[in-house]
Amino acid sequence: MGASSSVNCGMSKDMKDSIDEQEAKDLEETRDKFIVQWGVIGTNWGISRTMAQIHALLMTSRGSMSTDQVMESLEVSRGNAHTNLKELVGWGLVSIVTKKGDRKEYFEAEKDVWEICRRVVIERKRREIDPALQTLRECYLETEDLESEDAQAFNKQMQSLADFAEFAGKMGDRVSCLPHGKAMKIAAKLFI
Repeated sequence: MGASSSVNCGMSKDMKDSIDEQEAKDLEETRDKFIVQWGVIGTNWGISRTMAQIHALLMTSRGSMSTDQVMESLEVSRGNAHTNLKELVGWGLVSIVTKKGDRKEYFEAEKDVWEICRRVVIERKRREIDPALQTLRECYLETEDLESEDAQAFNKQMQSLADFAEFAGKMGDRVSCLPHGKAMKIAAKLFI
């Protein structure tokens, strides 16, 4: 036991409480900084700032949170919190948790980073790439029999874009199906 035990024993309760309060304050400031930045990142991914900030809040919380707790923490309206929580549930990034004897819904975020990435890839593909690919294919087919130079150039461009969107979709499918370790090995070969 020795010296470290005697140092802790010599610390007054007030001193320990003061250190604990400062640590809590430091953590809260750093967490707020992360939440704000995650909101900025989210807007670059095509989701609302509030949705990303709610995700960051839940992702860095030790337990589940109610809509009221989310509202209070982020200073957002009930409607804004509720809408974005339901959207996060739809993305598969947040799940609803119920507590015995409590009528409120609580929300808990997926914390595994690879699983978060995998779910975002799946959802972005479903919402963005699949509809774009469908439209590109329709445009290609609708102009396939047209004979003017403009129509042929347009048709060729639609085919090129459809090929690329199909490739991106297949890559998204592949990435979302890979286990974390294998995906990291492939990424290391490609990017390092």
